[in-house]
Amino acid sequence: METLDKFDIAILSELQADARLTNAELAQRVGLSAAPCWRRVRALEESGFIKGYRAEIDRHKIGLGVLAFVRLDANRNTGELTREMEEAIRKIPEIVSCHYISGAGTFELQVVSRDLDSFSQFARQVLINLPNVKDLHTSFSLGEVKASSSLPLAHLDQPARG
Repeated sequence: METLDKFDIAILSELQADARLTNAELAQRVGLSAAPCWRRVRALEESGFIKGYRAEIDRHKIGLGVLAFVRLDANRNTGELTREMEEAIRKIPEIVSCHYISGAGTFELQVVSRDLDSFSQFARQVLINLPNVKDLHTSFSLGEVKASSSLPLAHLDQPARG
């Protein structure tokens, strides 16, 4: 599956909004019967458009009130040192997102913690001791304006500009 038609796009849109829809509900919403809808969902999964299904948990409800954005600067940016750093980062559950970035810094992390004291301890004991870390710079979220894992899909239904 290389191209998506209007039904595939509609399926992706509906599942992003509510992945708990039954196949019958999904089929009705996108204008297909159940069997073709199920086949399309399977094809989207097998081709990697749908990577998985998961629950969205409110971090505040589970006691993770602090969201920190941490820029890590590396001592040296060599392939092996960067891979070591990446591997160490992947193993830390408090790091919920990590991006290799351009500009100042090497990695931009999103880190969750119970409170500022917990974050401070985590930064001093874990983050600064990651392999090849030279420095870290932290900013704290003062409130979420938008937090969504849903991706825009409108561009998929438009002809490519060329």
